[in-house]
Amino acid sequence: MSGQTPTRTIIQAEALAWLGDNPAPPGTSVITSLPDVSEVPERGFEGWKRWFGDAARAVLRWVPEPGLVIFFQSDIREGGAWVDKGYLAQRAAETEGRTLLWHKIVCRHAPGSISHGRANYSHLLCFAHTAREGIRHPGPDVLPDAGFKPWSKAMGVEACRLACRFLREESETKLVVDPFCGHGTALAVANHFGFDALGIELSSRKVRAARRLELDLGGTRGEPTR
Repeated sequence: MSGQTPTRTIIQAEALAWLGDNPAPPGTSVITSLPDVSEVPERGFEGWKRWFGDAARAVLRWVPEPGLVIFFQSDIREGGAWVDKGYLAQRAAETEGRTLLWHKIVCRHAPGSISHGRANYSHLLCFAHTAREGIRHPGPDVLPDAGFKPWSKAMGVEACRLACRFLREESETKLVVDPFCGHGTALAVANHFGFDALGIELSSRKVRAARRLELDLGGTRGEPTR
């Protein structure tokens, strides 16, 4: 890190179009959560599923070597069938010739809780251009608490910490990009770890929230500063 105050830039735009028009600078990695079907109901389930694969592949292609892509995704139940978003992300990565460095589980609720729809856990998956030997700081395989969530679909501060800590200790990342940044949780945590951060978000309301989000990351859960 340069020692300068990290920057945070939020751009209001359609994410995939913006990525197509703006090549990633050297030193870029991505931390993101692709939108759920409930956030784009106009696509319908099958349309969303195709879009999810296309979006995941576009994000993976956009990040230059040796950058990393970290997806945070929660499974859902649709029409009586379980939808494994970790599998969907892995399938996209295999299509693009990317390597899965690790796959972690983040608990959204206490282990043993029963859910009738959305899973009580999320997948945290890290993809690289090539395999890497000798990772020194892999972090825990299971995170028992996602941490504070500034909004209902946020990653959770502790999940963001895990992802950013890995980028700091095991990569050459200088800029963290979240193409679907929502309220900007990953970006605020990235700033705390010394990274410049760039978010893309279509909703003007969420853009405003992402620009003003400040977290007390010296605390145990990272609640907003007062």
